[in-house]
Amino acid sequence: MTERRITAANVDEHIKRLYQTAFPEDEQIPWDDLMRLIYKMSLDFTAYYDNEEFIGFTIVYPRKAVNWYWYFAVREDLRGQGRGQQILTQLLKKYEGQAMVLDMESSYQDPCPNPEQRRRRHGFYLRNGFRDTDVYRSYGDITMTVMMTGPGTFTLQDWDDITNELKQFWWIEDSKEG
Repeated sequence: MTERRITAANVDEHIKRLYQTAFPEDEQIPWDDLMRLIYKMSLDFTAYYDNEEFIGFTIVYPRKAVNWYWYFAVREDLRGQGRGQQILTQLLKKYEGQAMVLDMESSYQDPCPNPEQRRRRHGFYLRNGFRDTDVYRSYGDITMTVMMTGPGTFTLQDWDDITNELKQFWWIEDSKEG
């Protein structure tokens, strides 16, 4: 499996379509904003290919203390074939020895529209060295659980620190209006 670093200049429609279909709309950053953030934040936006066939992508926000693993998607027709495992293995090797966190729809939330999918996703990350941090954040009706791998711990204060850091990139227009 090969990797290609993605920028706003080389992103293609396959990647955009997967982004827009793999994640609920309320969990997506608007596409134009995401393209702006790739540059401003130096996001590690990587697409994965088997020869020339697009498989999926990851987006990581690299940081000194802990890397934030933002998005991970595999084409729907390729899921369940070990492709996600291959991508995650490459990603973990790339950031070996560094802490990584991710937030995902909590498998503990009840009721939810996709409990089996959430349990499978949670199990996938547990099998791959992630652990629960006991940090949860809610956005509207969705509860997100934070998982991590690598050294250290992750607390609500760490979450708040990242959120405050993101404000310099993310809510620029909002702060100018206020």
